[in-house]
Amino acid sequence: MSMIKKVLVANRGEIAVRIIRACREMGIRSVAVHSEADGEALHVKEADEAVLIGPPPSVESYLKVDALIAAARSTGADAIHPGYGFLAENSGFARRVEEEQLTFIGPSSEAIRKMGDKLMARKIAAEADVPLVPGQTLAATDPVEAAAAADALGYPVIVKAAGGGGGKGMRIVRTPAALPDAMQEASREARSSFSDPRVYLEKYFDRPRHVEIQVFADSAGNVVHLFERECSVQRRHQKIIEESPSTALTPELRARMGEAAVKVARAVEYRGAGTVEFLLVPGPRFYFLEMNTRIQVEHPVTEMVTGVDLVALQLEVASGEPLPFTQADLCQSGHSIECRLYAEDPASGFLPSPGRIHYMRAPVGPWVRFDTGVESGSVVPIHYDPILAKLIVWARDRERAIARMDQALKETVILGIKSPITYMRKVLRHRAFVAGDLHTEFLKEHDIDPTEEGDLDLALAAAVLWKARAGGPADSGPSRSELASPWQTLGRWELGGMR
Repeated sequence: MSMIKKVLVANRGEIAVRIIRACREMGIRSVAVHSEADGEALHVKEADEAVLIGPPPSVESYLKVDALIAAARSTGADAIHPGYGFLAENSGFARRVEEEQLTFIGPSSEAIRKMGDKLMARKIAAEADVPLVPGQTLAATDPVEAAAAADALGYPVIVKAAGGGGGKGMRIVRTPAALPDAMQEASREARSSFSDPRVYLEKYFDRPRHVEIQVFADSAGNVVHLFERECSVQRRHQKIIEESPSTALTPELRARMGEAAVKVARAVEYRGAGTVEFLLVPGPRFYFLEMNTRIQVEHPVTEMVTGVDLVALQLEVASGEPLPFTQADLCQSGHSIECRLYAEDPASGFLPSPGRIHYMRAPVGPWVRFDTGVESGSVVPIHYDPILAKLIVWARDRERAIARMDQALKETVILGIKSPITYMRKVLRHRAFVAGDLHTEFLKEHDIDPTEEGDLDLALAAAVLWKARAGGPADSGPSRSELASPWQTLGRWELGGMR
């Protein structure tokens, strides 16, 4: 297979920018697609070409398969990269790309189909001799059968969507009386989110760790793992902070979990980047949860500790090239942490905070990385996932990585919309986080105050306005020495939705 010449990126935001930049480094041309809401988006500006594919709603643009295929055809793209979200784990989309004789930068449609069905994935993992979370093998449709299964598992249990993920279609159930309503609610949400109302039951563990293993495979059957990511700090089943290595893994446990992840990938003749997710409970014991058949949001922490460019490797493997290393060649070095920065208001229950970014300043410094799909002047639409950026740091040990992340967050400025920068700093500095005592109920258990500290954002905003009034470029950014004068002069300005 010859090297890919032009890639259509079937996504938006920071992951689209990440893929486009990887293509540029490799001499591959890129095509961005965008809705009417994203005409001035950063991924559109970064790409070699851009195609309008529809109105703002994702079902009329980014999820419209015919429009994506037409965009690939009209621009002469020979490959499609789905990124994450949207159609990345849609086996029907991957199959359509295959039928069009375009290269799908990801696993085969059959592998996506098998691992996308959580019940089928459990069966495959069991046949590969990988430990499973105790659960119901068949989709729960009969309330009497489900009640019997829950009794056998022992409460608490969790109702999960058979055909999806991302925290949707999930309900924790602690008493028999709550089971019928939880099943109905989860099934209804699963139907809405994944067009698949099937749900099933698993044993629910209180305070487990969520640890995932990055795997990679080529078309020749070579499969490796690139170690683990600790993803236990979550809000509403959504990861917000990830790191590698995990403080919970010994070398022996790491090797066993890596071997289990490779077994799962081999069982479906996997190709490309994938992630096998596990629950880790005291013992320690680990259990297979699911496999994500795509690049992950948190892939940068793996890149930082292994030195492997996972997106570039996706492009190489999709072109038919073999993996350039074996398992023995790979090792972890130092410690990396990632914080996800969303357009959301922590003080208002983390509600979305769409609007215009009046000014943004990214942190700088050694081993600091800022993956973003926005810039000063960008409009954050309400129609899509509100992720703005991912801040990633590396240091030679975890203590230094935490300190570097705290400083990087302190330097990050986003004005015009709300973001959880202050909240992230509070989480990082919490004594339990510093101690590495992590679990999926961490944020709920410690109830970290989400409110902002002080009026720095207001002062910075006032300084931006002051510069603009004085004839300077408003988005050039104020220095901290300029804060006092404009703050006293302008008072409490209101910028868009920011107070």
